[in-house]
Amino acid sequence: MQTPSDILADLWKLAGGAPSALDAIRLTGDEPQLPSSFRVGAAAQVSVAAAGLAAAEIWKMRGGEAQEVAVDMVHAAVECRSERYLNVAGKPPPPTWDPTAGVYRTGDARFVRLHTNFAHHRAAVCKALNCEPEREKIQAALMHWEGAAFETAAYAAGGVVSLMRSFDQWSALPQAKALAELPVVSIEKIGDAAPRPWPTGDRPLAGLRVLDLSRVIAGPVAGRTLAAHGADVMLISGPDLPTIPWLVIDTGRGKLSTSVELKSEAGRETLRGLLKDADIFAQGYRPRAIASLGFAPEEAAKLSPGIVYVTLSAYGHDGPWADRRGFDSLVQTSTGFNHAEGVAAGIDGPKELPAQMLDHATGYLMAFGAMMGRLRQAREGGSWHVRVSLAQTGRWLWNLGRLTDGLKAPDFSRDTVLPFLEETPSGFGTLNGVSHSGRLSRTPAFWARPAMPLGSHPPEWPPREAA
Repeated sequence: MQTPSDILADLWKLAGGAPSALDAIRLTGDEPQLPSSFRVGAAAQVSVAAAGLAAAEIWKMRGGEAQEVAVDMVHAAVECRSERYLNVAGKPPPPTWDPTAGVYRTGDARFVRLHTNFAHHRAAVCKALNCEPEREKIQAALMHWEGAAFETAAYAAGGVVSLMRSFDQWSALPQAKALAELPVVSIEKIGDAAPRPWPTGDRPLAGLRVLDLSRVIAGPVAGRTLAAHGADVMLISGPDLPTIPWLVIDTGRGKLSTSVELKSEAGRETLRGLLKDADIFAQGYRPRAIASLGFAPEEAAKLSPGIVYVTLSAYGHDGPWADRRGFDSLVQTSTGFNHAEGVAAGIDGPKELPAQMLDHATGYLMAFGAMMGRLRQAREGGSWHVRVSLAQTGRWLWNLGRLTDGLKAPDFSRDTVLPFLEETPSGFGTLNGVSHSGRLSRTPAFWARPAMPLGSHPPEWPPREAA
């Protein structure tokens, strides 16, 4: 079984990093950290460390001094559950799941998971079932369905569901076979452009402009991570897009937040104007959806030669499920994690990972890919496309191996979490949130901007620091 240092070295090599940079890394802590048969602690630590190491490399390329990058496994695992520990104006997190969300049995004795936190997804499920949005009625209706048939019908209706599969059942699907040919993070050149000079500033990403078009956890965590290293991150939301308010607060630290209606030509023109002056364009829309708005990777590269375009998807960019909606909990269910954890725990049915680990690890890998893409742009020129997916991160996590006694690990106590919390002001009241676990010795990570309500800022970039 690989050590976390070995896992990080493989990721670093995959992204084209110089082997000598790995000398700066210090990883502390031991597995297991949370009750799971999977190596969630190692995945948390390595994904955060990869992003931190990329930030340190950018700092060196900008003329800064070499520095140590340290990540403690306990802190990283706590940060990968940051939404659980956020406290706003003295109030703990509210319930985050809709009453109809979760696991149900089907008529062929299978299990399906429904994601109904957004009203239109809940309505789509109930339309497919022809029932009222109540848990008992949904369960009764599902007893007339086979699991696989319902999964297909619900997606066709616009719902977001998954059939629980074992890893072997998942591996036999064409989608799994398509993903097997893809790396966990891909970085590809998509256009010609001159190398962009680095702006001035006293932090690794100071002066870099990032457009964050994402929601929920993975994409927003990527933007939060880039902001922690000094980037000007602008979250773009739409007036009609549903959100999960608690997650907006947790992942909004460090960001500007503006509202742009991309369904209108005026809104698209506003985004085009922002894109022309951006360094990184990170988005979590489905490929055809973003392309229909005029912001496919190749179009973005024409508007902003030298852009690093980052794509987040649920099930990867290739294969028959490439355009399928998905969330962490559903990808866990589809790809074998819930089944495997259930078997390891000796229960009949799915068991979730102890964190939204596919989301959080993907977010850090997304930030890592964005920074490695920017390094390559500075060295080689060109426009670059970085791609990550929840399912590919899941495949990476699966391949790290299993922990025989991992499920016996205790969950974190309050005393374990408390040292990693920091108090900051925000537009919602005083926040107590998890600090960033990637520790850089000369350019410490922190969020210079407070979390603010959606749409608090105008769609304008702040001025860059004068040379």
